[in-house]
Amino acid sequence: MIPPLPRAFLEVPIAHRALHDAARGRPENSRAAIRAAMAAGHGIEIDLQISSDGHALVFHDAGLMRMTGQDRPVNQLTAAEAGALPLRHGDGEGIPTLVEVLAIIAGAVPLLIEIKDQDGRLGPRIGRLEAAVAAALSDYAGPVAVMSFNPNSVAHMRQVAPGLPRGLVTSGFDDDEWDLAESERAHLRDIRDFDRVGAGFISHDSDDLDNPRVAELRAAGVPVLCWTVRSAAAAAAARRYADNITYEGFGAIVPA
Repeated sequence: MIPPLPRAFLEVPIAHRALHDAARGRPENSRAAIRAAMAAGHGIEIDLQISSDGHALVFHDAGLMRMTGQDRPVNQLTAAEAGALPLRHGDGEGIPTLVEVLAIIAGAVPLLIEIKDQDGRLGPRIGRLEAAVAAALSDYAGPVAVMSFNPNSVAHMRQVAPGLPRGLVTSGFDDDEWDLAESERAHLRDIRDFDRVGAGFISHDSDDLDNPRVAELRAAGVPVLCWTVRSAAAAAAARRYADNITYEGFGAIVPA
């Protein structure tokens, strides 16, 4: 049986990389941004990369430059080194681990976890990060779901954590954004792996929500989330096609 997406994910907006605001000292995917989203009563979306010693780090980019000023890959850091590396625009806090973030949230709000592609081309060279995620979530009791652009990652999560709700991050896979052959992009654009990987939901690019495959899945009862909405007008437009939004940069409100 495919684990359903918990209803909580459809009831409150989801803050993209948590409720970050550099001007207010809340870097993306930081503890401060996570606490701000919790204070707002909103869901939280975070990204994960792997540390050199096998821990899931709450960090978006493969490289450290944009968020820390260091010119090196994040996967070269141990979890302890990541935790000691200050994030830009913050109060000195470093990169948290998933375990640390789970302890902060403790089931208070829905947590949507994106497992970043470790293969480089959405291929099969994955496993370490998925294993770390499964271990961290093994006794977590709150509403949580995992997702990835890489269908192989979602399929692997089905193996190592079969009871965990899982989904695909999807888009139009435009050729100027993805170093993939057109046949590969067409396969991903049509979300052909949905059944194969045992997905229970999708999170689709808000700029491509009129994709017929999205409508087809939603008509079949599949929950459709979307990313990343950056205005109230965009949120209203997205809700015509999606069941919930992942947002940033404006004051999203709970839908009526």
